[in-house]
Amino acid sequence: MKPKEPVESGQNDMFRSRLDQIIDLGHEKVILADKIDWQFLSDKCGDNYSDKPGHPALSTRLMAGLHILKYADNLSDEEISSRWVENPYYQYFCGQEFFLHELPFDRSSMTRWRQRMGEDKLAALLQESLNVAVKVGAAKPSDFTKVIVDTTVAEKNIAFPTDAKLINRARERLVKMARHHNIKLRQSYTRVGKYALIMHQRYAHAKQFKRAKRQLRTLKTYLRRTIRDIKRKVVGTGELENIFSAILYQASRVLTQRPRDGERHVYALHAPEVECIGKGKSHKPYEFGVKASIATTLNRCKGGQFAIHAKALPGRPYDGHTLETILPDIEKLTGATLKRILADAGYRGHNAPQAHKFHVFTTGQKRRMTPAIKRQMKRRAAVEPVIGHLKNGHRMNRNYLAHTQGDAINPILAAAGYNFRMILKWIRKLLLKIWVRWMFWIFNQSAKFT
Repeated sequence: MKPKEPVESGQNDMFRSRLDQIIDLGHEKVILADKIDWQFLSDKCGDNYSDKPGHPALSTRLMAGLHILKYADNLSDEEISSRWVENPYYQYFCGQEFFLHELPFDRSSMTRWRQRMGEDKLAALLQESLNVAVKVGAAKPSDFTKVIVDTTVAEKNIAFPTDAKLINRARERLVKMARHHNIKLRQSYTRVGKYALIMHQRYAHAKQFKRAKRQLRTLKTYLRRTIRDIKRKVVGTGELENIFSAILYQASRVLTQRPRDGERHVYALHAPEVECIGKGKSHKPYEFGVKASIATTLNRCKGGQFAIHAKALPGRPYDGHTLETILPDIEKLTGATLKRILADAGYRGHNAPQAHKFHVFTTGQKRRMTPAIKRQMKRRAAVEPVIGHLKNGHRMNRNYLAHTQGDAINPILAAAGYNFRMILKWIRKLLLKIWVRWMFWIFNQSAKFT
């Protein structure tokens, strides 16, 4: 059943306090809540629900508001849930009329809502953030015609992958799964496997690599024995064979994978979608996650440097080969026709659509570089602090959302939260200007009478 959206009744309640009577209606979150087009978000996200009988879903304003606040204030699902009960401004932002002393939803509802919406529907939050920025005067539609594009790595929440850790972890997962299905193994290697891993780490730290390799061979032996033991006992069982097929393949792949062997590597057993990406950083040669494209405006808007597009790019594509899909997405999201796109040298040899082929300029390019474009190229690095803010202040530095869908969702929500944070800052500045002018007027009036 489709969600029921909150309706402002205007009525009082003897036993509950109205939020508009206990909060400051001039607060930036209250002003932002009134500027957001909640009906647009409801229509966009409501398409994922059917009109079949059943319990109505949680309102779109509640769930979308929670995710806006979560990514704007850099909070986890647990933190936003606990703060929502304490903070009347959060409740007003999410469409509540009366102050509530307990959550009207379960924390897991946020996870299920994200999974139901997916990447396409949640892009509406980013689109609405740009729309609100135009409404409050923080940006102009013409600002979105010239953009800067760059890529970064949205890292997954995994430990740094080493052969010894992966091999030992694969054995532990196989043993745990076998016990769950009442399969009695000849030996679990729990005690000796842990000891071999500890000794491998000690020898590697002491640079005694021959001894470390010996312990690594021991760990591999334990894993091979466990794999053979399980295979012998599930063969011909049908259902158990299907259950163990995926985890046995992962364990075998961990044993056989080698650098540059041409097959997909396993870097985390609980997140097999993780990819290894090298960006040429001296302090971090390799990052484990998914490549993400970020676009921002060329000229700084009045309200700041807004992120106008964010998209995950699985498969480690070459930067220049991403423009074929990125540029039409930016135009669809902003509603503006792109006139100029600036990028770094990693976009040389790009495959931009024919309509934008001669609008893309890269670092080091010689042809068609007029003096005006050369001056604008100095602004290309403006996308770097935007990426830094998305990572350090809006939950893109470490992706805690599961599976490939979580990889696709997280950059979009981070960009939307970043934009709403900039809008809140812009509203505070406007309120401060109004207050200063009002105080100046009062001072002038009092000076006249004295």
